[in-house]
Amino acid sequence: MEVFKFKLCRLLLLIIIGICCHLIGFSVCDPGSGCPKTRSASLTNYTYQFSMAQHQLRGVVNVIDDCSFKVSQFDMLEGSDVRFWGSVGDHLENLTKGFVISEMKLNKSFKSDDFVVKLIKNVTWDDINVLAVWDLPMASDFGHVVLRNLTNGTEFLAPLESEVNGTVIKGSGMPTMFNNCKVLADNYRVRWSLNEEEDVIEIGLEAAIGFLSYMAFGWANPNASSSFMIGGDVTVTGFKEDLSPFADDYFITKYSECMISKDGRVEGVCPDTIYEGSDPVGLVNNTRLVYGHRKDGVSFIRFRKPLKSIDTKYDLPLNQNATMRVIWALGLIKPPDSLRPFYLPQNHGGSYGHLTLNVSEHVDDCLGPLDAEDKQDQDLVIADKKGPIVVSTGPAVFYPNPPNPSKVLYLNKKEAPLLRVERGVQVKFSIQAGHDVAFYITSDPLGGNATLRNMSETIYFGGPEAQGVQATPTELVWAPDRNTPDLVYYQSLYAQKMGWKVQVVDAGLPDMYNSSVVLDDQQVTFFWTLAENSISIAARGEKKSGYLALGFGRGMVDSYAYVGWVDDTGKGKVSTYWIDGRDSSNIHPTNENLTHVRCKSENGIITMEFTRPLRPSCDDDKPECKNIVDPTTPLKVIWAMGAQWSDGHLSVRNMHSVTSSRPIRVLLMRGSAEAEEDLRPVLAVHGFMMFLAWGILLPGGILAARYLKHVKGDGWFQIHVYLQYSGLSIVFLGFLFAVAELRGLSFSSLHVKFGMLAIVLAIAQPVNAYLRPKKPGAGEEVSSKRHVWEYIHVIVGRGAILVGIAALITGMKHLGERYGDEDVHRLMWALILWILVGALTVMYLEYRERKRRRDRISGRSNWVLGSGEEEDIDLLSPSQTMAEKDLGSSDRMEVQLEPISR
Repeated sequence: MEVFKFKLCRLLLLIIIGICCHLIGFSVCDPGSGCPKTRSASLTNYTYQFSMAQHQLRGVVNVIDDCSFKVSQFDMLEGSDVRFWGSVGDHLENLTKGFVISEMKLNKSFKSDDFVVKLIKNVTWDDINVLAVWDLPMASDFGHVVLRNLTNGTEFLAPLESEVNGTVIKGSGMPTMFNNCKVLADNYRVRWSLNEEEDVIEIGLEAAIGFLSYMAFGWANPNASSSFMIGGDVTVTGFKEDLSPFADDYFITKYSECMISKDGRVEGVCPDTIYEGSDPVGLVNNTRLVYGHRKDGVSFIRFRKPLKSIDTKYDLPLNQNATMRVIWALGLIKPPDSLRPFYLPQNHGGSYGHLTLNVSEHVDDCLGPLDAEDKQDQDLVIADKKGPIVVSTGPAVFYPNPPNPSKVLYLNKKEAPLLRVERGVQVKFSIQAGHDVAFYITSDPLGGNATLRNMSETIYFGGPEAQGVQATPTELVWAPDRNTPDLVYYQSLYAQKMGWKVQVVDAGLPDMYNSSVVLDDQQVTFFWTLAENSISIAARGEKKSGYLALGFGRGMVDSYAYVGWVDDTGKGKVSTYWIDGRDSSNIHPTNENLTHVRCKSENGIITMEFTRPLRPSCDDDKPECKNIVDPTTPLKVIWAMGAQWSDGHLSVRNMHSVTSSRPIRVLLMRGSAEAEEDLRPVLAVHGFMMFLAWGILLPGGILAARYLKHVKGDGWFQIHVYLQYSGLSIVFLGFLFAVAELRGLSFSSLHVKFGMLAIVLAIAQPVNAYLRPKKPGAGEEVSSKRHVWEYIHVIVGRGAILVGIAALITGMKHLGERYGDEDVHRLMWALILWILVGALTVMYLEYRERKRRRDRISGRSNWVLGSGEEEDIDLLSPSQTMAEKDLGSSDRMEVQLEPISR
């Protein structure tokens, strides 16, 4: 009762409002009363049919009043940013200069929808000659209606008409609307309209199939109780090699391909004309093609058949009011050849059926447009290294993104194909499109120099210089890299919408990056490319995991980590962290400036990519500001994998399940790597032998020559020679061990430079000893050559020891940089301690030697009368040498004057 009272009150209120509006003329009572009046001829008396350009758009339009229109039976596949659009004409120049006419957005799929659209403020029908459904990002026409054509200033309506549900519809030459629609299969429909005045039926077949397939539909033999195909009258439709449509009458006498025997007998699924031999006046093949197209992977062909055919032998009479059995099939079709000059439907492979149908009864169970899985009908050109891609121009016939100019770009003689290139693989173009076409690769889908439209674009290749003709083509090479987007466009710099899409795919990480190494345990491959101020990095796991982590450092602690994973929504992510401990609470997110970030998982294999600056732009105390990559210094890289990762709170569930056992030192400039491992045995032997030679034997030989000359005999000389030659032999063997282990000799390190200089000086000593001047006899003066030789011998020998000790120190320092473990540091301190002990020993011996010499000079020493040989002379103390010479003379004189004791 309460509901009834409420409805009654609302009805009375509406009546009162209507009477008031009628008496006082409120404009709010009439939605159209506020619209500006148009000065052109009224459009409200007509219904218009959308032409289908893309996205399976179809529907009809009725102009309601001066500021609104109704769209009925509207089908459309979803677009990106689609709006109702107005322009003064339906050509490229006019449509691209059009304007949005309604605030309504069409960013979804529509399925036989009806709705009313309001024009936006200050837009009238006087401004609109063409009403289009327009995709803004691609400047793409999904479909349009021509409201008025303007020719020589005369206004007239589009002449094409068709009738749908009793309504005369103005069209544009692409009739896709019918009164009825029946679903034959998930990917196949039949549409039809009866035209009783002309006694014909118009049929439209549409199917989401390949263009090499046929669509067949017709009537079964009414006398057949089974095998309904035999004796069937069908129309076979499809597309020829040039994508032009065809529709022909076929008669079925056998479940087989059409065969012609030697005696001329015809059987199988054959055209009517083949049975009769010819069809000069169309009495046999009375199917007439009306229209056909392939759009979005869907074939559509419209044809008409008479209800009563003159051909009573191969055409079945159609009773429009009777329920009859219809048959249908889909399959591949074979093109004509010299033996059988007609299209041959192949085995339908299970795509066939039959049902009963009364064409006079209204049927419409087709909800929404067909959505093909493969919507790409355009030719595909795949770039390879075998030859150049020839760029030319030709007429626009099946351009994939209408509206378009009359002349478009051809690649390898294919009209505006999809071009597929691989990152890291060079593409060579031979440009022969004429001097009025400047070829370039751009981020702008329209081309034609976006700056002229006050738009921005990124040009990846080409430009004004990329032009040429067939006689003198211009050849240019483009190398898409990992930073090239997945989708770019080839276009002309001087005209819009002449080209189409460039699909950039990963050729494989080795082709996209300049260098790569396999990290520890052979579980992760590390790729990189160095630029002037940045480095592009990729990592690919070799086993299934939930995430992949890279770390820069000797271990997990105190490392900078990059973690790549795919979240629950399927989005790949790469996050950065600073790790200062072994617990999940020690993993701290950072804000590194990563660009060109990608991460994907294929069958559980994680691949991540990113680009980062070599030196962070920040200079504060944040950890990421200290994460500097120096290409001249080896980069220590570790890795880890685990089951799952997340952006939020990390826990023990995010811990790695497998990790590298040691870091790998990646030599970024050289494009190689070496293991960060414990001291190798051969290098340990090298170090020990060099220490034995330069730390014990060679210095021992020098000490023998310096401090044992006072011993009677030449024992000091024998010790000196044996120790020096033993040390040289060990130096040579240690050198060979190092070269063999490191597979070559490189002078890049300071250690090698010192070592080689020490070896050269050491080898010079035996040569120097072999060339020494003759030792003077007793009482002879030492020659100047002998003095020079002795100075050189002493200086080179002692210099070799100093350089050798420097080589030992730099060698330990090099090992510390390479391996960085505590053993190397302990060995370094042991070496320093040994050198200090040796230095103190030399200082003590030198003190004793000098004291002995002073005592000898002053006569306080008990010395043995000798032969006056010069071996006991310190060549580095000239004053002392002269004193000892004088002492020798005085000693001899003293002997001569001493009286003989009785």
